[in-house]
Amino acid sequence: MNAPVPPPQPHSAARRWRRLWPHPVVSLLLAATWLALVRSVEPVHLLGAVLLAWAVPYGLTPWLPEASRLDWRAALRLMGVVLWDIVVANVTVARLTLGPMGRLQPAWVRVPLACDHPRVRALLASIITMTPGTVSAVVDERRGCLWVHVLHCTDPAALVQEIQTRYEAALLQVWRIERPAHCNAQE
Repeated sequence: MNAPVPPPQPHSAARRWRRLWPHPVVSLLLAATWLALVRSVEPVHLLGAVLLAWAVPYGLTPWLPEASRLDWRAALRLMGVVLWDIVVANVTVARLTLGPMGRLQPAWVRVPLACDHPRVRALLASIITMTPGTVSAVVDERRGCLWVHVLHCTDPAALVQEIQTRYEAALLQVWRIERPAHCNAQE
């Protein structure tokens, strides 16, 4: 008498592929970047690109999030918002710095954070420091806030609101994290 055959696992090949290439988008970006840097598609450089594209994401898997957990639409929207804000901020900073320096009002602004997710906090600080007009951003883990040094600020409350709604809320959406009910701009 024959033993029953277990049903085939339709996703076993996909699982093996995913284990071997845990972050395919990162791998593609690394390979493309490597080939652009060496400006060659000779076999040795193609092999180097493939090895780099496999080894780096594979080695960093414990620290990289699983791509399926991210909301890619929200990530693309956020990228568009950040790129637009960088362009607008460049024009604004140029206008401010080419004018009389006495009208600048630099300030440190405290931005309460809605969540303690380390990647959200780090990315928020990175986004803020990439935007012209913000000199630096410091994550204060103990107080649960971000200290932002801006070149010119006439309304700190409006700046806090803008950072929380344009960037932090979008990052929470990208990571699929619910914004706690007790968090608001007036914290």
